[in-house]
Amino acid sequence: MRSLFHLAYHITDLDEARRFYGGVLGCEEGRSTDTWVDFDFFGHQISLHLGKPFETTRTGKVGDHMVMMPHLGVVLALDDWFALAKRLEDAGTTFDIPPVVRFEGLPGEQRTMFFFDPSGNPIEVKGFKDFDSVFAH
Repeated sequence: MRSLFHLAYHITDLDEARRFYGGVLGCEEGRSTDTWVDFDFFGHQISLHLGKPFETTRTGKVGDHMVMMPHLGVVLALDDWFALAKRLEDAGTTFDIPPVVRFEGLPGEQRTMFFFDPSGNPIEVKGFKDFDSVFAH
């Protein structure tokens, strides 16, 4: 069975969302109206609707970090992760958690970075050398 996830959430400005998701993250824009826009979020569909973004709290303890919950994210191949980290840095993105190695030398070793979209929605991007290790324990 093949599947894609679909996630819909609120943003406060469609033009800012287009600049960030399309311009900075490099996501291809899909359908839209005057109140929402779809993006191909690294092979998955997100629908960004005008409204009040969801409330988040720093309650997710992962390693040494307290991460924003809830958050959305994606797992990329390591080369793609490094390319995206550079694109975000070049765009002047403020990171909540700058690009870092997590669980170094352990099963599930990964790169991660947390940042916010222009509406304050938290996003995590992970990078793995091998997708087989995503669920390693």
